[in-house]
Amino acid sequence: MNFELTINPIDKTEAQLEIILVVDKDFDHRFVKDKKLLEKASFKAEQDETCLLIERDRLYIGIESIGSENMRTAIASGIRRVKSTPYKSIKIASYMNHQKCTAVIRAMVEGFILGAYSFDRYKSKKSELNIEDIIISLEDYREFELDIKACAIALEKGQISAEATNFTRDIVNTTPDDCYPKIMADIAKKLAKSNNLECHILKPKELKKEKMKTLLAVARASRHKPRVIHLAHKPKNPIATVSLIGKGLTYDSGGLSLKPSDFMVTMKSDKSGASTVFGIIKAVSELNLPIEVHGFVGAVENMIGGDAYKPDDVLVAKNGKTIEVRNTDAEGRLVLADTLCYAQQEVKADYIFDFATLTGASVVGVGQYTSSIMGFNDEVKDKVLKYAKSAGEFATKLDFNRYLKKTLKSQIADICNISNTRYGGAVTAGLFLSEFIDDEHKDKWVHIDIAGPAFVEHRWGENPSGASGAGVRMITRFIEGLLRENSKEKNQ
Repeated sequence: MNFELTINPIDKTEAQLEIILVVDKDFDHRFVKDKKLLEKASFKAEQDETCLLIERDRLYIGIESIGSENMRTAIASGIRRVKSTPYKSIKIASYMNHQKCTAVIRAMVEGFILGAYSFDRYKSKKSELNIEDIIISLEDYREFELDIKACAIALEKGQISAEATNFTRDIVNTTPDDCYPKIMADIAKKLAKSNNLECHILKPKELKKEKMKTLLAVARASRHKPRVIHLAHKPKNPIATVSLIGKGLTYDSGGLSLKPSDFMVTMKSDKSGASTVFGIIKAVSELNLPIEVHGFVGAVENMIGGDAYKPDDVLVAKNGKTIEVRNTDAEGRLVLADTLCYAQQEVKADYIFDFATLTGASVVGVGQYTSSIMGFNDEVKDKVLKYAKSAGEFATKLDFNRYLKKTLKSQIADICNISNTRYGGAVTAGLFLSEFIDDEHKDKWVHIDIAGPAFVEHRWGENPSGASGAGVRMITRFIEGLLRENSKEKNQ
């Protein structure tokens, strides 16, 4: 889809279809031209409700109030309604909640791109999207006079962040037989070439030299050899350095602690954390942000076989800590343990974020749609929550406590890979990871458990059934925020 801004009033803008938002059920607003027809169609203008008047070439969408979150889901609903129609061009007016704030324009663009997404790689009949052009008129719902330059910047940011999210969705949705550790490395190489990134791939020999024994243990039973991937966006004179670490289980059978068959379906999504890292670094490099960003991915497949690692094994992590294995399905934290250690060895960062579909306990605790945020620094966690909200993602904090930490004690090693209680599993997994964060980075690290929102088997909001690209927009916004904070400090 091509996007265009115009200063022409909406009625003088040419397009095959007009989209009109009915805000807070205000059918008397000057933009609403078909009140009687809408009444006949029983259109109530509830949030995300749509009504296509084919004879008038107008699509009406209900929106409770003007704001980024409502705009994103309303537009996503609208584009889904018309994506298979013959219309090739759309026009829409601007709907701003503040004259100088362009966030709603960005959300509108994200809604179009995210809502139009479909994954049909394995379908014999491909989905069709006839819409080619979307024209946004700067005639505003509240008659604000809008700055076309600021709106153009917001439009570009919306395109980049949404397309990076869809890029992530594609990787997550790809089946295990078509996306294993070597393929993840190939994706990284291709991304590095197209986006002018540095790329370094560690294969088993290098992993052994780096003493990444826990990661190698998880990978032992698979015919697909593991990879650790390091991507880097290195602008001149960066104002901050951020490290992103992703769990890249291209498939997780549970190992010898075999999952029930129902729980093995959708385990292609266990590479969501790694895919999120790829999506964020894609967005940051295309936004050309003056922030140095490193992405580290532990790409592994957890299978069964004669060489599989076992419950009762004791593994030695890269930082020398010994881990008693009591469940081979708690493998993601073992992969992350070594990858976190490697990332801190290679880069001294101002912020460290890890992303993982780590625990079913997170989904039980906060639901399918919400990421769990953990760490030691409340200020950084609060900033993540702030940017999650502005990006339209749901996230909440889960606090560490010393009593749950005791549940990870082992009688024969430094730590167990699972706790001795069935309760608080998301927090104990985060506490396990904290054992592999060095003192220098303790207050710079945030663990983000995306097990809930990363892959949901039904449509929700602007997200399709399947992969959502959770975390991409949230942390891209966080990194953008570092630039704004730096500008404010200079101006003070």
